[in-house]
Amino acid sequence: MIPVKGYAAQSPTTDLAPWSFERREVGPHDVQFDIQFCGVCHSDLHQIKNDWFPGIFPMVPGHEIVGKVVRVGSEVKKFKVGDLAGTGCLVDSCRHCDNCKADLEQYCLNGGSYTYNSTEQDHKTPTYGGYSNTIVVHEDFVLHISDKLDLAATAPLLCAGITTYSPLRHWNIGKGHKVAIVGLGGLGHMGVKFAVAFGADVTVMSTSPSKEKDAKKLGAHHFLVTSNPEQVKAAAGSFDFILDTVSAGHDINMYMSMLKTDGTHCIVGLPSSAIPIAPFTVVGGRKSFAGSSIGGLKETQEMLDFCAANNIVSDIELIDIKDITKSYERMLKGDVRYRFVIDIATLK
Repeated sequence: MIPVKGYAAQSPTTDLAPWSFERREVGPHDVQFDIQFCGVCHSDLHQIKNDWFPGIFPMVPGHEIVGKVVRVGSEVKKFKVGDLAGTGCLVDSCRHCDNCKADLEQYCLNGGSYTYNSTEQDHKTPTYGGYSNTIVVHEDFVLHISDKLDLAATAPLLCAGITTYSPLRHWNIGKGHKVAIVGLGGLGHMGVKFAVAFGADVTVMSTSPSKEKDAKKLGAHHFLVTSNPEQVKAAAGSFDFILDTVSAGHDINMYMSMLKTDGTHCIVGLPSSAIPIAPFTVVGGRKSFAGSSIGGLKETQEMLDFCAANNIVSDIELIDIKDITKSYERMLKGDVRYRFVIDIATLK
């Protein structure tokens, strides 16, 4: 077994603290890479606090993981020692269901193995995430990271990046489309970058007028204040596609009114409680309310390659791991531009 240093929550009521544990030895098809940076996702906090479902404790969060390969198994073909590598939200899947065969491992019909707060495919062994100094993953679930990009700023692409890239690609967003991004946080700022890069006309929608300057700086063409009834009314029937990144409860029906006929409202933020939708807001215009998770491994690598070719990374604030609890508090207040990333070198 490989000794590992990490930070873990021992229960839903305790703060993260240093915790030592072990990972499996490198098997024939495994890659071990030492973690250099790990992004901080809002879902880390949701899962630590049991907001969505009962967690597996102790819990080592983190699924935006990048670093350098230090060991490879005897049968590994895709990586060599010294390569830059990353792992996102998945570390395995069943490999044989219809979705897995279609490169949609994120929708594995038999249950994927998530990077933390989950189990390996034996459905017994807990998985531990990237708030730690090294990780062992099957080579099929390890991604190549370009040395053209800032490594720390690349880490959030493994969740925030692919979570916004995947739906925009699935709905073929590009030139001629009017797209709105709801919320300008870790997910939202990546949605803006991708939608602009794909050639869409992009509007950021937020309750905070103060975010307009940042939205325009990120490349958005327009800004709409959703707390302003006149602006909402003026935008009725305007958008082909709305990407909703907000993780708190909010009124979906208002956003549905701003879709064109056959428009789609796609939710990628995950509020803890149910969101009511009035039937008439969907029926009146043959509109769709949809959702999207992360991407499969093939699409995630495609996204990383697209980012390398177009110089796209997240806007980040690098933090010491001992400041993680304070960072969560700031994240809840929206006090981050736009993603915290842990410098794992600070894990002693």
